[in-house]
Amino acid sequence: MMTKSLISERARTLQRIFGAIIALSAMISLPPLVLAWWWDEPTTTAFLESFLIAGAAGFVLWFPVRHAHYDMRLRDGFLIVSGVWIIAVLVTALPFMLAAPNLSYTDAVFEAASGLTTTGATVITGIEHLPKSVLFYRASLCYFGGMGIVILAVAILPMLRIGGMQLFRAETTGPQKDSKLTPRIADTAKALWLVYTGLVGLCTLAYWTGGMSFFDAITHAMPTIATGGFANYDASFGHWNSALLDSLAIVFMFLGGLNFGLHWYAWRRATMGHYRADAEFLSFFWICAAASIAVTLAIWLGGRFDSIVEAFRHATFQVVSNITTTGFLTTGFVDWPGFAPLALIMLGFIGGCAGSTSGGMKVARVQMVVRQGFRELKQLVHPKGQFLVKVGGKRVSESVVISVAGFCTLYILAYLVMTLALTADGVDIVTAFSAIAACINNMGPGLGQVASHFQALSDFSIWVCSFAMVLGRLEVFTLLVLLTPQFWRD
Repeated sequence: MMTKSLISERARTLQRIFGAIIALSAMISLPPLVLAWWWDEPTTTAFLESFLIAGAAGFVLWFPVRHAHYDMRLRDGFLIVSGVWIIAVLVTALPFMLAAPNLSYTDAVFEAASGLTTTGATVITGIEHLPKSVLFYRASLCYFGGMGIVILAVAILPMLRIGGMQLFRAETTGPQKDSKLTPRIADTAKALWLVYTGLVGLCTLAYWTGGMSFFDAITHAMPTIATGGFANYDASFGHWNSALLDSLAIVFMFLGGLNFGLHWYAWRRATMGHYRADAEFLSFFWICAAASIAVTLAIWLGGRFDSIVEAFRHATFQVVSNITTTGFLTTGFVDWPGFAPLALIMLGFIGGCAGSTSGGMKVARVQMVVRQGFRELKQLVHPKGQFLVKVGGKRVSESVVISVAGFCTLYILAYLVMTLALTADGVDIVTAFSAIAACINNMGPGLGQVASHFQALSDFSIWVCSFAMVLGRLEVFTLLVLLTPQFWRD
């Protein structure tokens, strides 16, 4: 049992951390503030007020307990990560209220949650008419949320003075969270951010040379690598109708859906061989290829496109966009014939690779669950046989298999509960099914009333969708563990 003094010190330390995070979240408003001032936009005051309000609140929380220190445990890591994401969403919502499009706080929280969780869903229409500083702000939310605000904090804020590994384990995606690229966790976080920012730079240059303005290039590159999906136009990538830009987006969305550890090794060792040796990468590649061919045939034979080449271009773009949970669109897929719309929504549940910026359950987990299912079938035929679950030729421990099965169960259960919540609010089944799928998988577009935006949903449904986005970004366990009585018993 913890003594009262330890409990008090723990609370003071948490207050210090959350105060620092509020101040850090406020700083996200600074780059668009500078741009708004430079471009002489009326949003300058709104970004300044957002920065001052959040910065002052963070300072007031942090300053009185700035010297507090408590050795955090793993459970504290889950509390901090969940608290950080919730606080960051609430703080970064302010500019959407104070500046155009002057959203209600409910819609502003949804928009901020969508950006930070790299979902790409929006409640805004007429996006191209927004001030450029607001467009940049939306893109920057995807950038910071892509690799994770907490990893950024661990990398550049040693002032937090807590065990970095606790946060890293709670924040990183995928079933294998304890692997580190470098001996020190802060160096690991810095390495990931270096690779991540480098890819954003390459993507910016590619889009710029491919025909975008420099502003469009950088504000689309950040959501592309972050697999965030925020665009500067209602028509998303359909605004350009460019085969070259679509092809570039496919490549960089695919890279964003891969384990960033693989990119780091490729950069450090100047080799590509480890990609071919990675079982998850190979599965991800073949799923993308098979789905692209299947959707191409469905929309071509269904008469949606006259040319099979054009059908392949749009199908491949949408398949990669949805499975990486980026959420960019070319023509939109809600009116595609046959099984294509439903298949594209379902791809979001698979998601990208573990250790990527993508949402979904991750390819590694799907691999394990499918192979566990086949093992059970073999066990029924040969009850006395001993069968192992292997990934990449290596045995997966029973504890990992059980953990993955538990994750998938809670993931689907949470999805069903929130879908029922939307239908109880009067949302039609197709819209409810796809809206929660788009949010919990951090994918963006759905079907029905949420095919292009979520503006038609009520405030209650918007809050449910906002919760779904954060729940999906933190991969269920991190947030749901806070709801168990055992978590709060010392």
